[in-house]
Amino acid sequence: MIQIRQLKIPATEEPATLDSYVASYLHISEAEIQSIHILKRSIDARKKPQIYYSYSVAVALADRAKSKVHKRFRNNDNVADYHEVFFSLPEHGTETLSEPPVIIGMGPAGLFCGLLLAQAGYRPRIIERGSAVEQRQKDVDVFWSSGHLTPDSNVQFGEGGAGTFSDGKLNTLVRDKSGRNRFVLETFVAFGAPEQILWDAKPHIGTDILTYVIRNIRNEIIRLGGTVQFDTKVNDLVIRDDSLIGLQTVPTAASAAKGQDMIGTQIAVLAIGHSARDTFHMLHQRGISMSAKEFAVGLRIEHPQQMIQESQYGVCAPAGLPVAPYKVATKLPNGRGVYSFCMCPGGYVVNASSVPGQLAVNGMSYARRDSANANSAIVISVGKTEYDLADPMGAIAYQCELEKKAYALAQGAIPQQLFSDFQQNTVSSSYGDFASVTKGTTAFANLRQIFSEEMNQSFLQGMELFGRRIQGFDRGDAILSGVESRTSSPVRIHRDEHFLSNMEGLYPCGEGAGYAGGIMSAAMDGIRIAEEIIRKYQVNYES
Repeated sequence: MIQIRQLKIPATEEPATLDSYVASYLHISEAEIQSIHILKRSIDARKKPQIYYSYSVAVALADRAKSKVHKRFRNNDNVADYHEVFFSLPEHGTETLSEPPVIIGMGPAGLFCGLLLAQAGYRPRIIERGSAVEQRQKDVDVFWSSGHLTPDSNVQFGEGGAGTFSDGKLNTLVRDKSGRNRFVLETFVAFGAPEQILWDAKPHIGTDILTYVIRNIRNEIIRLGGTVQFDTKVNDLVIRDDSLIGLQTVPTAASAAKGQDMIGTQIAVLAIGHSARDTFHMLHQRGISMSAKEFAVGLRIEHPQQMIQESQYGVCAPAGLPVAPYKVATKLPNGRGVYSFCMCPGGYVVNASSVPGQLAVNGMSYARRDSANANSAIVISVGKTEYDLADPMGAIAYQCELEKKAYALAQGAIPQQLFSDFQQNTVSSSYGDFASVTKGTTAFANLRQIFSEEMNQSFLQGMELFGRRIQGFDRGDAILSGVESRTSSPVRIHRDEHFLSNMEGLYPCGEGAGYAGGIMSAAMDGIRIAEEIIRKYQVNYES
């Protein structure tokens, strides 16, 4: 096959079929094209008002046409041979595995680790402290409407992980030559996601569709012999001679079960997510090696989506373009990074709390991305200035302190402030030319009381710079909400080249363990752990 990069088509002319454009680009007839496979599609709006779709495609040609193309484009970097990479599981190892592997957590890392192990015949057992996604959705809706928080089934905890109520963004910076990235996308499509995520440069599913996809993957794991146990929390490790031999579990308040249970296992995958603070404490007490790491905290900001559309595409952009995202970032003279995080076009600011008396916000979009506002977190890097990097519990304590302040500002509602009032250090009294779109109740407060003044000034400096890049970004009636504190795990659980912690049998995995940053990278890390288990062990236990 031949790959064509940067095949540009005016946005006003995007075709139902690419055949004529590919034939014209390669100077061949359409009859010589056997098939066209879209690899990537993005929008090029660098020369507004001219806007293009930029395609990368793989083209199968008749032999004679392929020979002509090779000669004609031998010095053109945008035309080259293409060889598709297919993901495949490794051969089974030789060490005996006498009990099914246990996966703690069912976010993207745990979900894909479980799916791969199930497909390989290992019949994994997944333990999830939260509820199944159907019940979890009900619990989250109740929280947003009434403020009643279910501590183990909410925006952070439950089947699908924190990303379920974020946007379903599937872009990643991971450079993966093994085909894992493509495998994850194809798996999502196979279980109900739209096919266009396979080629969109910035793919997303949307919370409403993602919940359906997750349920289907769970059912496939069960069909293949795996088991899933919801509303169950792992509260201790069972250790013998410095090796894991089991896990102690307790039912959560949502479970009908009573009392503790012990699950025997040689292997546990720690896919616990970035908010499992009680589990981090337990692991730390048990001597599992970990350290604090730098992360980022900040505030959500809302703008009218139409303003972002005009900034990114121009005032006279053609109809039918995707809802426009943005990305901004800078490094300040004081050494702090300030940047946008989890940008949600046509989205909602959501109350993402998981601890009574503490409040965190996040952003979320449905598949259609059709709310009136765009939002993202504008976050500031934190680390050694705020806590001892040698003390993982200190990093968690810092995060908790911010969330306690945010909760107190509005008695559990999302505290909000217009940007101009943040600048003036005063509480807002009303919205400006547009209103906030949120999931959860809101109240005006002074968000400058959450962070140190040095952090506040870093935020203001970043906003000033971003206002020069996106017209209106620093408009006075931009709406701020706080606090965005769950950008990533504040700790890293150490692991060796075989993905093992300092305890034999314990595999730290995914975003919570400090090795991923989003749905895709977490899913791929779960796959890597599954591969390592398959490569090492063979199944030797009864059904």
